[in-house]
Amino acid sequence: MKSIIRKLLTKKEHKLGMKLSGEEQLKRQVTAVYGLLANLMGSDKLVMKAGKLDALHLMRSDRLEERVLALKKIVLEDPTLTDVPKPEDIPEELREIEDVLADLLARRTVQETLEKKMAERMEERHEEYLRELRMEILREETGPDNPFTLKKYAELEKLEQKKLSTSISEYLRPKDLTAVVGQEKAIKALFAKIASPYPQHVILYGPPGVGKTTVARLILEAAKELPYTPFEADARFVEVDGTTLRWDPRDVTNPLLGSVHDPIYQGAKRELADGAVPEPKLGLVTEAHGGILFIDEIGELDLMLQNKLLKVLEDKRVKFDSSYYDPSDPNVPKYIKKLFEEGAPADFILIGATTRDPSEINPALRSRCAEVFFEPLSQKDIQTIVRSAAARLGARLEPGVAELISEYTVEGRKAASILGDCYGVALQRCGSDGKMPESVTITRADLEDVIQTSRLVPYVTVQANGGAEVGKILGLGVSGFLGSVIEIEAVAFAAKAERKGTLRFNETAGSMAKDSVFNAASVVRLLTGKEISDYDLHVNVVGGGKIDGPSAGLAITLALISAIDNIPLRQDVAVTGEVSLQGKVKPVGGIQEKIYGAKQAQVKRVLVPVENEREIPKGLKDIEVMPVSCVEDALALISTAEKRRPATSLETNHPLWSSEHDGYRLTS
Repeated sequence: MKSIIRKLLTKKEHKLGMKLSGEEQLKRQVTAVYGLLANLMGSDKLVMKAGKLDALHLMRSDRLEERVLALKKIVLEDPTLTDVPKPEDIPEELREIEDVLADLLARRTVQETLEKKMAERMEERHEEYLRELRMEILREETGPDNPFTLKKYAELEKLEQKKLSTSISEYLRPKDLTAVVGQEKAIKALFAKIASPYPQHVILYGPPGVGKTTVARLILEAAKELPYTPFEADARFVEVDGTTLRWDPRDVTNPLLGSVHDPIYQGAKRELADGAVPEPKLGLVTEAHGGILFIDEIGELDLMLQNKLLKVLEDKRVKFDSSYYDPSDPNVPKYIKKLFEEGAPADFILIGATTRDPSEINPALRSRCAEVFFEPLSQKDIQTIVRSAAARLGARLEPGVAELISEYTVEGRKAASILGDCYGVALQRCGSDGKMPESVTITRADLEDVIQTSRLVPYVTVQANGGAEVGKILGLGVSGFLGSVIEIEAVAFAAKAERKGTLRFNETAGSMAKDSVFNAASVVRLLTGKEISDYDLHVNVVGGGKIDGPSAGLAITLALISAIDNIPLRQDVAVTGEVSLQGKVKPVGGIQEKIYGAKQAQVKRVLVPVENEREIPKGLKDIEVMPVSCVEDALALISTAEKRRPATSLETNHPLWSSEHDGYRLTS
C-alpha cells in the first residue's frame, strides 16, 4: 500500500520525465498528498475537517513547512500539534504521513468491501422478508386453506347437519340410580365408598351388561350434590376401555399417563420445534383430575402400565422427562418448565370394572382398591328391565313377551337391545302406511321373528325337572361371575372279564374334571367296597362343557354310585363340592354364582360344602341351599329311594357295610 502511494505521488513526474530539485519535488509531493486526501475524504469534508482541527490557515499557507504541519494535523486528527517541522525534517514527516495514509486507505478498501457484502446480504434478507410478509398477509386474508381444503370443510359441515336420533341403548340407559334394576346392594356399597369426604379407589366385579359403568357415572353425579364430598360441580367422569389402551414402553406415546413429544421427530408445535423445546402431552389421568377415571376391563390393561398407574395414584402427579429439556434455556415457556419441574396434577378416584375373577387381577392394584361385586341379573330382573324399557318407548307388551326375552339373555343391555329390535319390527307391522302409528304393541310373533333372524339361543339350556334318573345328576359351574348347571351322567356295565373293567371320560371337559373322575372312582370303592375294575364305567359331561376346577367331584361321585348301585337321583337338585379320597366334601369357590345358575335352571335344592355355609346368601326365595360334609349326607339328600336293594354277599362281608333290617346303608 505504501509503494502504491509513492507511485501515485511521483506518477506525474515520471510521465513528464522532468528532473526536479529537492524542494520542488517535496512541494509536488505535498500537493499530491492533499489530492489523495481530497479524493479519499472529499474536498468539502477536507476543508471542514481542517477548520475543526485549526489547520485551515496552515493548509493555505505558502510555506511548505506549515502545509506539512496542516497535513499532519488532518491525517493524525490531532489539533494540539503546533511545532512546524524544519526543512530537513520534511521528508521524514511525509513518510510518516504516507504510512498513516496507507493504513487509512487499506481500512477504507476493506470497509468498502464489507459494506458491499453487507449491502448485498441486506438486500437478500430484505427481499426474503418482503416475501414472507406478502405470504403472511395472504394467510391473514385467505388463511391456510385452498379450494381443496375448503371443499373438505364444506363436506364436514354438511355432515354435521345430519343427525340421527339417540341409539336405543343410550335412550334406554337409566338416568338415575333408582332406575337401575337388581343391583341395590352394589349401589349401596359403591355409594358409601365414593360419596364420602374420603372417597376410595374401587374395582367393580361382575358379568357384562349389569350396569357397572352406568352406576359409576350416576354415583358421581349424586356425589357432586352432597356438601361433604370433595367433588366439585365440574368434576369429570373420564371413561376409557382397558382393552384399547396402547402405549409405548419408551414413553413416546402414552394416552393414559401422558408423554413428551420431542421437537424433531414427533411434531412439537412450530414455535417449540424451532427452539428445540420438547412438548409434554397430558394424559387421561390429568384430564380426570378432581373427578373419576373409569377404566372398563381394567384386568386387560398391560401389567407394566398398571404399575405406572399405581405410582400416579400414590404421588397424585405425573412426572415428565426428556433429554431435550434444558432448564436454563430462556426459550422454554413457563408452563413447560412447570410440567418438567413439578409434574402435572393427577388427583382423581380410580374406578376399574372387570369381568375377570379377582384372583386374575394384579394384587398390587387390588390392595389399593376397595372391591364391589355386582350381582348377575335374574329372570325377574330382566323382565322388569324389559317392561320399563317398553314404557319409555311408549309400547305395549303382549303377555309373555318379557318372560320370553328373559330366557334368552341375562344382560340388561342385551335385553334392551332385543326389545329395540322387536319395537322396530312392530313399527313396520303397525305403520305399513308410512305414518307413525298412534300406539305400538309388541307381540310374541314380533319377538319370535327377532329370535329367528338374530339366531338367538336360550341362555339356560338345562332345566331341572321333578323326576329321578339313575346315573344322572346336575352339577354346578362358574364362568365369568355367571353360574350354570352342568349335566353329568354315568353308566356302569359288568366287565367282560374279572378285574378287566375300564373307566372312560370325555377329555374335552378338562384335566381337572378328569382328576375328579379318578378321585371319585377311589371314593366309590372306599364307600361301596366294590372293585371298580369289575365294571366298565363311562362318565360324560353332556355338551362337553369345560370344567376348570375340582368342584365337579361330588357330582361325579354321586353319579358313579347311582350307576353302580342303581340308585335314582332327583333331577331338581344340583350339587357342588370337591371330594377328598376319604369321602369328605371340601369347599369350592363361586357359591353365590352357582346358586344363581341353579335358580335360572329352576333347581329346587342345592347341596354345597358345609365349609361354604357362610357364603350362602340370606333371604333366598324359591330355592333351598343345604350344606353337606360328606358324600353319604349328599346321597341321602338327593336319593329318592327310601330303601335300597338288598346287599350281596360280597357287600355284607365288607367292613364298610352293615345290615339294617331288610336293607342296607353306608357307614363311615
